Amino acid sequence: MNQPKDPSRPRSFVTGLVTTRFLALALTASVSAASVTACGGGAGTERWVATENTNVEIDWDAINQAYRDAEGPEDFEKRVNEIYTGDEIISVSVKDSDEKSQVVTGFFDNNADGQVAEDEKVFTIQRDIVDPNNAKYAINGHGAYGHYHSPMWDIAMGMMMGSMISRAFMPSYMPMSYTTSPAARSAIATQRSTYRAANPAKFQKASGSGRTYGKTGGSFGSKTSTPTRSGGGGRVGGGRFGVKRPAGRKVVHLS
Repeated sequence: MNQPKDPSRPRSFVTGLVTTRFLALALTASVSAASVTACGGGAGTERWVATENTNVEIDWDAINQAYRDAEGPEDFEKRVNEIYTGDEIISVSVKDSDEKSQVVTGFFDNNADGQVAEDEKVFTIQRDIVDPNNAKYAINGHGAYGHYHSPMWDIAMGMMMGSMISRAFMPSYMPMSYTTSPAARSAIATQRSTYRAANPAKFQKASGSGRTYGKTGGSFGSKTSTPTRSGGGGRVGGGRFGVKRPAGRKVVHLS
């Protein structure tokens, strides 16, 4: 029911009230639209949103094994970059402070100066000779990997390990000093690309559907999706195009 106009209220008051209500409704509609877009409900929005933390996970058990097996700093840096699945190259610094203590640092040489900067560190390995036949070492992550701290591992002379560690027990051992040179980084990148091409299953990225290409176990391109061959050499059907027709069956052409 229309209310009679109140002659006591000036026209400017009524106009201002209508304008205020209109602005409030417009603001509410704008906020609602923004909320729908932020939640991914708007048309054309991306389903997958990249986060600021793009660091890839590191297999710390593999890093530990690489250190135990490495024949030297160059071998260790090669192994580390085969383990690391990101795009960056991990440079390596090996420093013996004395005949008992060694610090191995993995770092992203972002400015290509061949020097270890604090904000470039990925991990450090601290190794100390306890006595002529035993040593201990531990691995600690840095930066984005600062959450990782390994237990203290024991190593003993006579264990199966590479010469990078075993030489430390030798009476003729000389303190070691090595850092990946900027010039060597391109060679490491080339070697790693060759390694990844030869081992594609280790470096597959998940598709948008949540499956991974090239792996076994029901994924696209897996062995389970490939039809098997019978003992007589014929293909097992499974709905494939070009499957052989059983002998004696006539072909019916539909007009």
